[in-house]
Amino acid sequence: MNIYTVSFFGHRQISNPLDVDNSLVEEIRTLIRSKEYVEFLVGRNGDFDIMAASAVRRTQKELDYGNSSLVLVLPYMTKEYRKNTAAFEEYYNEIEICQRSLDSHFKGAFQVRNRLMVDRSDMIICCIEHDSGGAYQTVEYAKRKKKTVKNLAKTI
Repeated sequence: MNIYTVSFFGHRQISNPLDVDNSLVEEIRTLIRSKEYVEFLVGRNGDFDIMAASAVRRTQKELDYGNSSLVLVLPYMTKEYRKNTAAFEEYYNEIEICQRSLDSHFKGAFQVRNRLMVDRSDMIICCIEHDSGGAYQTVEYAKRKKKTVKNLAKTI
């Protein structure tokens, strides 16, 4: 089976959430319809991550193709996950704790996790509205790695 992997990155706050959500759903629909199997990797660190996960879940349900999975990739075991394990496991198809980021400093763990997600991905879907912050740095890393990058903030 050919697995096509997509990671989502964006700023914590999004200025046009409805437009971004509509663009997310269209991108996800296209991927699910055109690829044999799509693995969607997402964090849980701000508006865009939550929007992306929700758009994947809604589109999976709408299309009912059964050829995709939504994977939450955590940089380390979080208190939120420990307290709500059943809810997380019900919502996400898989949950991974990034082993390599466990040895990193708390703030650096996110960058380690993000770069590993990029390395694993064929495509990056992002919403980058300004040239600073962790999401911006991650997308710049993806570009250096010659990954396909689709910035939804540039298409709205």
